Amino acid sequence: MPPYTIVYFPAQGRCEATRMLLADQGQTWKEEVVTKEAWMQGSLKDSCLYGQLPKFQDGDLTLYQSNAILRHLGRSLAWHQPEQNLTRCLATDAGLYGKDQREAALLDMVNDGLEDFRRLCSQLVRHNYEEGKAQYVQELPRHLKPFETLLSQNQGGQAFIVGDQISFADYNLLDLLLKHQVLAPGCLDSFPLLSAYVARLSARPKLKAFLDSPEHMNRPLFGARKI
Repeated sequence: MPPYTIVYFPAQGRCEATRMLLADQGQTWKEEVVTKEAWMQGSLKDSCLYGQLPKFQDGDLTLYQSNAILRHLGRSLAWHQPEQNLTRCLATDAGLYGKDQREAALLDMVNDGLEDFRRLCSQLVRHNYEEGKAQYVQELPRHLKPFETLLSQNQGGQAFIVGDQISFADYNLLDLLLKHQVLAPGCLDSFPLLSAYVARLSARPKLKAFLDSPEHMNRPLFGARKI
């Protein structure tokens, strides 16, 4: 029985970064797909802490909020490594959360910036797609530039968003960039480091297998709109 369960709508949405992380780290999980009809009945929504999905279960731990889920996995997966004890992991190896407190703080900053970016995209898709897309695409470089800058400051853009090991924030950033390549093809043409970053991370063997899978490819990018 897989230790993880994702309860979510039949879409990539706010869960695909978590799925990417789990797949790339060689983890298995169970999916409980919630249809619109089931959600509208209200009983599941009423049972959710904030009245929304995703819901994530790690054994007897139940989490809501997609960023909390990513951060939990960023911290916890290293603790599952049998060759390391918990004390050493906490002190010197944060797994997918940077190698020290400085990197962890930078990753929190990156992920908070990604949340701002994701909210802008969600607002467009859910409420103003036809009328607002042209302006959104025009302003997109301003929202992409900070992440190009962050890459340039870390090993000349040849590594990850922070440090020299992949983190939970990398999966979140990759998810948003892949979505925007569909939403606005060519949007990374003026950002060579981000473009190379997407290609490099997408080529990681386990992640590539997931990105090529029917499960990923057949899910709409956003639950509110079939893109």
